Amino acid sequence: MTLLTVWADNDPDTVIARTEDAEEIADALKPYGIRFERWGPVRDLPAEPTPEQVLDAYRDEVDRVIGQEGYVLVDAVRMTPSDDPGWVEQAALAREKFLSEHTHADDEDRFFARGAGVFYLHLDERVYAVLCEAGDLLSVPADTTHWFDMGTRPDFVAIRFFHDEDGWVGDFTGSRLADDFADFDTLIATR
Repeated sequence: MTLLTVWADNDPDTVIARTEDAEEIADALKPYGIRFERWGPVRDLPAEPTPEQVLDAYRDEVDRVIGQEGYVLVDAVRMTPSDDPGWVEQAALAREKFLSEHTHADDEDRFFARGAGVFYLHLDERVYAVLCEAGDLLSVPADTTHWFDMGTRPDFVAIRFFHDEDGWVGDFTGSRLADDFADFDTLIATR
């Protein structure tokens, strides 16, 4: 189940709100132009699906989002744990990159077909952590300050939507705020 946790941005030890109710999550994010949807049922995918298999499994939903939002590029990415030392290093580097607070000049729409990840949204002096799992679409508007945590052993398949063929470029704020809040592994462990 999806989990929303909210803190004041200056008090990471005190939870203001916490819910797994999809409607409450959507309502809490809507005033900021953030769209949260559940797509169901979750489709069965091969153990190591190709991007084409993922996109084909969700073709109707993908086409609907493209039609509504005018995206020009859609892809599917997979991060799967491996004991290969190269993978461990690659995963750690990817995780570190997205753990810094940043914005994008484009919307960031991501659908989780498998696994999980946490978007941390820094809004009105609060931090909204949205733990997305299989079946969740989160649409983060351009210029929204956020960071993303995929955990120490990333394991997900996601569909990403882009208005620009070059993808997202992060504009980093320089803030280390992300260091103060419960990370992906902690949020998963508290469920």
